Amino acid sequence: MLKLRLLSSVLISVGVLSCVNALAANDKGNATGKQAAVAQAGQQQGQQLNKLADEYYEKQTAFDPIGATYNGDTRYDDRLPMTLSAPVRARQIAVLKDVSSRLARIQREQLSASDAVTYDCLDYELKASLEMSKFDGHLLPVNQMDSLPVTLAHFASGQSAQPLKTVKQYEIFLRRLAQLPVWINQATANMREGMKRGIVLPKALVNSALPQFAQLVTDKVEDHAYFASVKNFPEGFSEADKQRLSKEYKQVLTAKVLPALRQFNQFLSQDYLAASRSSSGFGALPGGDAWYRALVRDQTTTTLDPETIHAIGLKEVARIQSEFVALGPKLSYSGDPVGLPAWIDTQNQYRPYKTEAEVLDGYRQIEKMVKAKLPELFNKMPKAALDIRAEPEISRQTASDHYTQPAFDGSRPGVFWAVINNPADYSTTGMKTLYLHEGQPGHHFHLATSQELDIPKFRKFGGNNAYTEGWALYAETLGKEMGLFENDPSAYLGHLTDELLRATRLVVDTGLHSKGWTREQAIQYQQATLGYSEAASRQATERYMAWPGQALGYKIGSLKIVELRQKASAALGKRFDLRQFHDVILSDGTLPLALLEAKVNKWIDSQKTN
Repeated sequence: MLKLRLLSSVLISVGVLSCVNALAANDKGNATGKQAAVAQAGQQQGQQLNKLADEYYEKQTAFDPIGATYNGDTRYDDRLPMTLSAPVRARQIAVLKDVSSRLARIQREQLSASDAVTYDCLDYELKASLEMSKFDGHLLPVNQMDSLPVTLAHFASGQSAQPLKTVKQYEIFLRRLAQLPVWINQATANMREGMKRGIVLPKALVNSALPQFAQLVTDKVEDHAYFASVKNFPEGFSEADKQRLSKEYKQVLTAKVLPALRQFNQFLSQDYLAASRSSSGFGALPGGDAWYRALVRDQTTTTLDPETIHAIGLKEVARIQSEFVALGPKLSYSGDPVGLPAWIDTQNQYRPYKTEAEVLDGYRQIEKMVKAKLPELFNKMPKAALDIRAEPEISRQTASDHYTQPAFDGSRPGVFWAVINNPADYSTTGMKTLYLHEGQPGHHFHLATSQELDIPKFRKFGGNNAYTEGWALYAETLGKEMGLFENDPSAYLGHLTDELLRATRLVVDTGLHSKGWTREQAIQYQQATLGYSEAASRQATERYMAWPGQALGYKIGSLKIVELRQKASAALGKRFDLRQFHDVILSDGTLPLALLEAKVNKWIDSQKTN
């Protein structure tokens, strides 16, 4: 009986367990079914999002063919942007509104983590573009820093983004040049409207731009910058193709392009110069205060106002200058620490170069030192090569050192463009820091790496100024960890002076556009603070006048990345890995600073639990 009772108990228990297991299995099946449904819904929403993101990129690229060329997208190499035209601009704004409306219908909470980042980036970019479309930037289509005719001169050199290696590519570029008169006519009409409404460039900027446009007016077509590519045909072109292309270029330039450039140069030097303003900042324009504040938000991706940024700048200036106290004696300088940058500028031993080639070779020597140290700070290196070139002569007087990203198809490397006006005046003190910023691990690591990421194209090739320049400025600080400044106090002074420059930009940019500073006041402040010559201070000041808010992104972005690194290091202690931190910063491409902060915070939390 006992055995029977035990057996019955077992059978009963088995029966109960079977029922329980069946119910549990049913619940598990329901849960699994729900999870599968949720996953499927998320996948569908993600597919809609990525399809919309691709459509957005395609439509925006068609409005910006010059940007497409820089990205290595050759489909639009025969076109010019026409968004100066009101109907075209209206179509572009309609696209932005349509994409924004369709994005709002996507259920963000159902997206995967990576798709949610794309959603947030697209949402931010659309809102920022629509906000800036409210203002009248189309009335200011040229300045000494940025103009389409000068960009085309760079392209014609064969050293920039426009591919000029085949007969077909020469034909494509000629079709692009042939459209320039239409662009010039629209630019002139917009500038005349700006003259009527009081939205014009400062007189100083017009005077700085005039020499560039004067170079684009030549008596002989053979002497023109746009004809440079014809004088330098690649090997392998047949004589018949050379003669035909030479004839076609001469015809288009002589009949269409050069007359339009002469007319525009005359308009710029006479009518527009006479109507240009004596004031320096955007605050003097109609609606200029609201316009500048919108630019500040756009360029920093924050809600910081000009007053707050001005105060941050003054604080950073004081902090950096305090380091001059200990550094001065190492350079045999015993004067006022604030005067150290001005003093170093008078020391000829830091100007050893005689030729442009020597300067470029100096950068290549720095590159070797940096590349040897990069594996200690980074897990991944960009695949694209980096080249170092001198800025073309036509824009050297007004250009800043800069970087252009590689073509995404690998046909063109990333390029660090060094502005070398007079090699004998070129100082070595800032070269290490400048290479870190424009080359590796600055812009090249960010922008070349972004092209390798599995993210939508608008994220690969778009972005924002605060992250882009903030990362490059942060990259400068890594020179200390690489040991680049050990036993080289002049190079460390160059590093501090460059950081001081970015701090003064917060002061000068907001001073000019929000506090009513004059051009002369800004020049004097930079001379006193940075030790710059009058010419260098003038060039920097006029850059900030031409590009309001752009210079703010460097320091604001860098301060955020430094803040996030310090936070991660404090939270993780010995578990903090700098290479992993850099992976986190770079692995999603360009992000608005708020999204970057949220990403780093999430990483910190994950590291704690692991």
